[in-house]
Amino acid sequence: MHGARDDKLEKSPQLSGDFIRVVGASKIYQTQDGGEVEAFTNFNLEIRENEFLVLVGPSGCGKSTLLKMIVGLLPLTSGAIYFQGKKVLSPRTEFGMVFQEATLLPWRSVRENVMLPIEILGKTDKDYRAEADRLLALVGLTGFESKMPYELSGGMQQRCAICRALIHDPRVLVMDEPFGALDAMTREEMGHELLRIWQRHRKTVVFVTHSIREAVWLADRVVVMTARPAKIADIVEISFGRPRTEKMQFLPEFGDYVQSISETIAGRSGKAVLCQD
Repeated sequence: MHGARDDKLEKSPQLSGDFIRVVGASKIYQTQDGGEVEAFTNFNLEIRENEFLVLVGPSGCGKSTLLKMIVGLLPLTSGAIYFQGKKVLSPRTEFGMVFQEATLLPWRSVRENVMLPIEILGKTDKDYRAEADRLLALVGLTGFESKMPYELSGGMQQRCAICRALIHDPRVLVMDEPFGALDAMTREEMGHELLRIWQRHRKTVVFVTHSIREAVWLADRVVVMTARPAKIADIVEISFGRPRTEKMQFLPEFGDYVQSISETIAGRSGKAVLCQD
């Protein structure tokens, strides 16, 4: 993601014009005892520019693995991933990533953590300092620029992590269950915050969650994955307009989406469905 090597790209003329495309992707992990674990095989997915795409599926089905491969942090065993018609072979500046934990450096202030990608990319700090403060203001962290991570709540740390992922103005924001470690109230608040930021910046967002209700609330499309080795069980288009309102969560259609996705996961995995809350 950061410290990108944009020269490591391979042109794919037949895919030119597409935004992100996963083509026949497979990933096999080697275990310590010499065995193999197949995360997914022959996986295909198209991601549209400026959409909010959410991935859901059983635990261990390869959602996080897929995200790391999309941003170029993890090599594929076979197949390919293309960004605007070019094969992704290494991390790229067009991607920013937010993990489940904020992963802030404890010895750096809030502003210094946000500015870390700028240092890694070898850009001039002074050109981005005002942007860092603007992003921190956008997420309600004005006045906390000089605070250390331990002085922030979990939700505030994740706000800082989102600013860090946005500071270099990526085209795509990839988020690996970023609210999973937060309490229910903070998680809901962060969902609203993320939608507000996305509405303003209109990045392409690829988001992983274990909460089906969160998926329906956030997404333009929900990609439902099967148990390992993962395939796509369904892609659900969410018809609610934007901006999303609280009342939408109480509509019969909202419940129908949640129930349908839950049944798809349960039916494909043969296990109890993941969290609906």
